[in-house]
Amino acid sequence: MDDLKLKVRPLDTGATFKAQAYAALRKAVTEMDIYDHPGDIRLDERELCAALGVSRTPIREALNLLEQEGLVRSQPRQGVFVVKKTKKEILESITVWGALEGMAALLATQRATDKEIASLRRLFREFDDGRPAEHLNEYSDANIAFHQTIIRLGRCQLITDITENLFIHVRAIRKITIGQEDRADRSITDHFRIIEALEKRDGDLAERLVREHTLGLAAHVERHGDFLE
Repeated sequence: MDDLKLKVRPLDTGATFKAQAYAALRKAVTEMDIYDHPGDIRLDERELCAALGVSRTPIREALNLLEQEGLVRSQPRQGVFVVKKTKKEILESITVWGALEGMAALLATQRATDKEIASLRRLFREFDDGRPAEHLNEYSDANIAFHQTIIRLGRCQLITDITENLFIHVRAIRKITIGQEDRADRSITDHFRIIEALEKRDGDLAERLVREHTLGLAAHVERHGDFLE
């Protein structure tokens, strides 16, 4: 069991503590690398109160909301823990993400501006040497931003809402697997092919490339995801 420290800041007293505590804790939980830690990840209420500068009531209310969203779970007399998915659940989450991001890519060819699509290339500007594996932390962040941006450029709120609850898990799996085998090098090649399809406004191709790229992650997890059992 791991008592990890969430990256949170004291709250602004100008808004409701419950809303701010929820927003701060949700952001912190979704940014955790939850599959880097083999044990359960426990959230300590007292530490959260101290970090956010509030009483236990808004913390508990925020944790209740996070539990309703399936991001945390409470166990009587043990505490509150970040939810981890099984290997089977992770594979299903990646598959659903691939379908939704593929549709977002198709919609982006119809709805995104040229400038917005061009912003995808700028994410990888510092990897022009073609060796992202040599800058793995920076590339991992760019990789995650790339997939989030495609979702955003599709301008479909329902896709955005559904993928938000998958994000904590898909993000963490992308981050932990990007350095395995030659995934970083293959990833950036896939990304540029996707960007080219978006630039050409070829929706069918963009959708297929995004879906195949994400299913490649699922296949990798299927082969090497024993740490999820």
